[in-house]
This record gives sequence, C-alpha cells and structure tokens, in this order.
Amino acid sequence: MGLKEVLGLSEEKKIRYAIVGLGDIAQEDMMPGVAHTGNSEITALITSDPKKAEELSSKYDVEFTYSYEQFESALRSGNFDAIYLATPNWRHAEFIIPALQAGIHVLTEKPLEVSTEKCKEILAAEKVSQAKLMVAYRLHFEPATLNTIERIRSGELGRVRFFSSNFAQMVDTTNHRAHSGALAGPVLDMGPYPVNAARYIFEDEPIEVVSAVGTRHPESGLDQDFDDTIAVTLRFPEDRLAQFNMSYFGNATSSFIAIGDKGSVQLEPAYMFGKGLVQTVSIGDDKSSKTFKNTDHFGGELKYFSACILNDIAPEPDGEEGFADVRVLEGIMKALETGKLVALEPFTRSRRIDPSTQEMTLRAVSTPELVDAKNPGKDVQKQPKN
Repeated sequence: MGLKEVLGLSEEKKIRYAIVGLGDIAQEDMMPGVAHTGNSEITALITSDPKKAEELSSKYDVEFTYSYEQFESALRSGNFDAIYLATPNWRHAEFIIPALQAGIHVLTEKPLEVSTEKCKEILAAEKVSQAKLMVAYRLHFEPATLNTIERIRSGELGRVRFFSSNFAQMVDTTNHRAHSGALAGPVLDMGPYPVNAARYIFEDEPIEVVSAVGTRHPESGLDQDFDDTIAVTLRFPEDRLAQFNMSYFGNATSSFIAIGDKGSVQLEPAYMFGKGLVQTVSIGDDKSSKTFKNTDHFGGELKYFSACILNDIAPEPDGEEGFADVRVLEGIMKALETGKLVALEPFTRSRRIDPSTQEMTLRAVSTPELVDAKNPGKDVQKQPKN
C-alpha cells in the first residue's frame, strides 16, 4: 500500500508533536490546523516565553511545556514523538541534530540552515538516525503547484527554458527581520521560494549564480546592514535561465511564469497563502485560467509527514532537498558580497516531487489571536512564512 492509500485511512495512532518556537508562524499557521489532520496532535510546547507557554498550553490543552534550556531533558521525556521546528533560521541545527540523535522525528521550517556546512552536519545526523527529517516545503503539497508541475512534465508547454518570478512584502520595522542582518534578510527568508520553484520547474539543479544585485533603502526603516531588495539570475544546465526579484520593501506580491517553446504557465499568487491560487496557461495564442481553492498548507504538510512516520515511508522534501536550496542561497550571498559570478559545486538531487502522492486538500483554517507575536508584514494580505 502506497502513501496515497494510507493518507486516506483513519489512523488509530497519532504522532505526538512538540512545537519548538512559538512565534507567528507556529501560532498563526501550524497550530490551528493540527487537529483536523486526523493523525497528529500537540503534546508539548518548547519556548522561553512564560506567557506563551501558559496561554497556549491552556488554549490547546497541552500538558507539557519546556524552555529552550530544557530541550535535552524534553527529548528524554517520552512526551512527544516528533518536533515541529519554527525557530529563527540560524537556530535550526541547534535543535535538529540532538532531536535526530534522540530518535525524535523532525519537521523543520525552511531554510534547513543558513550555510551548507550546517546542512551537512544535519544530513550526517539524519543518515545515522532512525528518525525522519522533513523540511516544510508546504507548496510541495499544494494542488495548484502540483498541477503546474504535472502540466510541465506532460510536455504541453514544450521544453521550458526560462523562469521568472517576483516576490515582495513590506516588512514591519518592529519585526526581528528588520534588525537581524542578512541571516534574517530576503535571501534566506524569501529566497527558498523562487529557488525551490525554479528547481522543481526545471527538474534540475543550477550550475552557477550568474549575478546577484542588492539595494538598500534608508526610507524603509529597516537596518542598513543588509540588502532589502535583490535581483538574481541563475543558470541551469542546457542554458536554461531563472531570474527573480525579492524584496522586504515592496507591495505584497508573489508570482512566477515558466516559459517553454510551445506555451507558458503562470501562478499568482505563487508563494503566499490565504487565498486561491490562479493558474494561467497559454498554448500558442490560446489562454485559459483556473483558480484553485485555498487549502490549509500547514495542516496538509503535517498530515503527510505524520503518515510517513506512521507507515515508515521516506518523506519527499527531506534533508537533501533542504541542502539543495541552501547550496544556491549560499551562492547568492557570495555573489552579493563579491559582485562576481559564482560557480556552484556539482550536485544531483536523488528525488523529485511526486504529484500523484503528495496532494493535500485540507480546508483552510481561521487565523487565531496571537500571544506575544505578530505577522512580519505590514500588509493586510497573508504574508509568506519560513
């Protein structure tokens, strides 16, 4: 029995999760959707904010709470089977590695880490662990995204040779992203989306960062020690190109277009959630559009991961998928620093998205009131989360 079949079955056993890091993404997006997965439950919270621990444990009827400093003892407690990790990017390895070593499964937000060196440490821990590691690429389970991949693979667009994307949001100047430098800047925070999209559109890995140009806007109110707006060009094998812009200082937008020699496909919004995704396909002069229903991206990916654990199936967006993106993001950071082309070390991905088994269609959930946290964006429209 494959994953598609087991996802359709009710599970007598549920995977027990500890939520590590109770910022906006955990509170606003993941925690509200856990109950309707049918195969997952929250049994522990890990945070160093006593108010969050008290109020959220009461709200979700969670018995066990721990501080970050108590993480090692929490791993030995037997009170959870897996963690959902939503700490800042540069604190991922700190929690992933000891969890895997303790046999605790890990669903971590992206990027996997902030450097390939840290990613390799995580991959080494994953290799010798009996526990599973999945990176939270929620769009790998989203119906419009998967349908787009299927249409490209069908060949109806011809050979896709060009990918273009725009991704922007107005970051609130009180958010930590405005004051944590490049490690919390657009490259690592927003970059995983267009980089990952280009990779699954081409089903290949980029060979060089042709260029990366960044600008800083004093009027944004953001600290001026990192680039708030960045334009990138990547070269893939067979002279295919991916170009994208990302910004912390622009009206909320997210879209991409993939262009082949017979047609093109566009998604808008491509990376945000909270509304239906519109897919526009052009074949020659014929154009058609379809709006895909908004779904619960976070509950969907959690349901998938829990099913993988319960049925001992390797999840698709694994540690290697996380490394594949960080490999490129690291190259972009280097290109920004040097102003030069950056050749990327050869890499081959051993696995790709399988649309036939990964589609999740859980209904969207309501946004709850947050405790000592808020969305990073100024805009009313739902902002992307990492």
